[in-house]
Amino acid sequence: MPEPKRLFFALELPDDVQQQIIHWRAANFPPDCGRPIAAANLHLTLAFLGDVSAEKQRALAAMAGRIRQPGFTLDLNDAGQWLRSQVVWLGTRQPPRGVLQLANMLRSQAARSGCYQSPQPFHPHITLLRNTAHAVPIPAPGFSWQVPVSSFALFRSDYARGRTRYTRLERWTLNE
Repeated sequence: MPEPKRLFFALELPDDVQQQIIHWRAANFPPDCGRPIAAANLHLTLAFLGDVSAEKQRALAAMAGRIRQPGFTLDLNDAGQWLRSQVVWLGTRQPPRGVLQLANMLRSQAARSGCYQSPQPFHPHITLLRNTAHAVPIPAPGFSWQVPVSSFALFRSDYARGRTRYTRLERWTLNE
């Protein structure tokens, strides 16, 4: 029997936006304030699924393929830090209804399929830094990236040799 895979649904960021965010992070956060997330790993998690069997993966993918929802635009214009989880994040001051609906659909389907879902309210964000043990100064408002969202994807998370790598397994297009 194949081993379960650690999976999550997420929004991908265009390569140019990933690079802009990496440069902005380097200009605004000291190198010793935490462990930076690699550009290729920057994403916005919609629903974390945990360790999932191949059978459950097929069922979740089939459910995701039935979602009918228009695309939307994310305005990445907010940042903050969660001291307890030691994370610095980039997010949106006013999350569009589309991202909230998509995340709610995916999270409720995942829960019905037996994937634990955090009771915390969904807070759309992109993790920029991990292991930030101390308070980090957050840049003043004024930054913004407009990200049109026309699809979402299922990813596998692999950890090997001290590095995490995310592999896109499937992608679904949102309605125009």
